[in-house]
Amino acid sequence: MTKSFPFSAIVGQDEMTLALVLVAIDPSIGGVLVLGDRGTGKSTAVRALANILPPLKVVKNCIYHCDPDSNFTSGLCESCKNSTTKNNLLRRKALRSDLIPVPVVDLPLGVTEDRIVGSLDMQSALTEGVKKFEPGLLAEANRGFLYIDEVNLLEDHLVDLLIDVAASKENIVEREGLSLTHPAHFVLVGSGNPEEGDLRPQLLDRFGFSVEVSTPTDLNERMEVIKRRQAFDLDYTSFVSVWSESDQKLRKKIGLAKKRLSKVVIPDDVLKIMAELCIFLKTDGLRGELTLSRASCALAAFERSSKVKKSHLKQLAKICLRHRLRRNPLDDTSSTARVEKGISKILGA
Repeated sequence: MTKSFPFSAIVGQDEMTLALVLVAIDPSIGGVLVLGDRGTGKSTAVRALANILPPLKVVKNCIYHCDPDSNFTSGLCESCKNSTTKNNLLRRKALRSDLIPVPVVDLPLGVTEDRIVGSLDMQSALTEGVKKFEPGLLAEANRGFLYIDEVNLLEDHLVDLLIDVAASKENIVEREGLSLTHPAHFVLVGSGNPEEGDLRPQLLDRFGFSVEVSTPTDLNERMEVIKRRQAFDLDYTSFVSVWSESDQKLRKKIGLAKKRLSKVVIPDDVLKIMAELCIFLKTDGLRGELTLSRASCALAAFERSSKVKKSHLKQLAKICLRHRLRRNPLDDTSSTARVEKGISKILGA
């Protein structure tokens, strides 16, 4: 089993860690795209995410991690739907619940389509003569996180598949005599090196956040990274024990923020500034405002604030909007610099 680095022990890369915390609070924000230099802790941070996620309430023994509190049959697999009744009270008694760690599933680059969407269980077919579905990675990641390292190198037909499922939140399987649909609602997290190629616009649009990471230039920060990594490699148990309390505090803070989220409001003056910023930057579509509004509410909840403030917009505008700007072939200004200019113009210094 791969040993994960404590999330709280990650040095620097505040933009990346904040983005991961916010999608843990509100998965509807969308996915997180992390682009930057090799060896800057991208994969380490994502794989450490499981350490700070509050437990997930699921239907007991359900392979798709269905939510027992779903209204009637919405978002449930066929097996859980068949266990329910029209009476909500009786239904909740019928669906026994359990708590499990939130799934964080790796999707390797060389994976086959069958492994992703699921396939016919050949052992059952050959030994019992029964057509049985063997769930894939999309089933494992339902209500959790699906992580793709080097996402910009993913094959086109797999990109098309993920775009369809991310949009519909369902995995439709029509193959090998099988015909079924199961829920596949996950947060897509991708990492990669921009020098190795760009993402297709359709996939890029599915990410709520676009985070840029770079090699630290501060001497003390680089030394601290080396010290912590050496301590992790030399004595994993002791190192994790030292940071376990910090991870637990962060997990509790995320859990409380999730409960407060629905009570956070966005004042009209802040909403106006949000729209003005997106108009100034000429962002494509309205996903920029929607993502920024959801993310700012999550940040406000995380900071125990009852309403969104201008400071929240300033903190989040770059990761929400930098990947939604139209490209101008005559202007080589980076998207980050353009967003910073917009922040200065609309929100002030």
